[in-house]
Amino acid sequence: MESEREPVRVVIVDDEQLVRLALRLVIDGEPDLTVVAEAADGDAALTVVEEHRPDVVLMDIRMPGRDGLDATRELLARPTPPGVLMLTTFDSDDLVLGALRAGALGFVLKDTPPAQILDAVRTVAGGNPVLSPAATARVIAAATGPQSPGTRRSSRRAARQQLSALTERELDTARAIADGLGNPEIAERLHISVGTVKAHTGSLFAKLAAENRVQIALLVRDAEE
Repeated sequence: MESEREPVRVVIVDDEQLVRLALRLVIDGEPDLTVVAEAADGDAALTVVEEHRPDVVLMDIRMPGRDGLDATRELLARPTPPGVLMLTTFDSDDLVLGALRAGALGFVLKDTPPAQILDAVRTVAGGNPVLSPAATARVIAAATGPQSPGTRRSSRRAARQQLSALTERELDTARAIADGLGNPEIAERLHISVGTVKAHTGSLFAKLAAENRVQIALLVRDAEE
């Protein structure tokens, strides 16, 4: 008989004790997930991650002392880093974008329904990016600032060159992601199944060397500027 798989090991990093308690109660209520440690700031996070070797770190962005962004950068520079899922209240879009660029696999809002947080943890544990459609649209808006004409032309050329490797359906999917649509909405727009959308999205991550939906959306926006 095949042995049961070990639970996904999670570390929770947040300076608010009540947030840590709530997340622990939700996560430890699942048979395939377990919280192995908590930390209240970035410095403590680096220590407990080194000690417990979790699969996933739920990392708050804004904390006293070393913040979540700095801690994430240091964690992801290690030889065998955990998957990092950022926690945000959405008053820090610029920090979220920085975390995604640093290699975090995604982020969730602190008021996200528990079932969605659990799904996000499982997705990141599998090495896959997770980003809600609303979050994608919000971060794209924060990332799109004024550029000089020369910089804009250069970005457009580079983005179009990358997107030229896509099939027509993959490009349609990428454009829908840039519009902030989730998989069901993309399926409805393109008149295809959700499974096909997931297949196209997987191809986008591979062909564009993207870590998350934000990076795909930024490429589309750069190409169409």
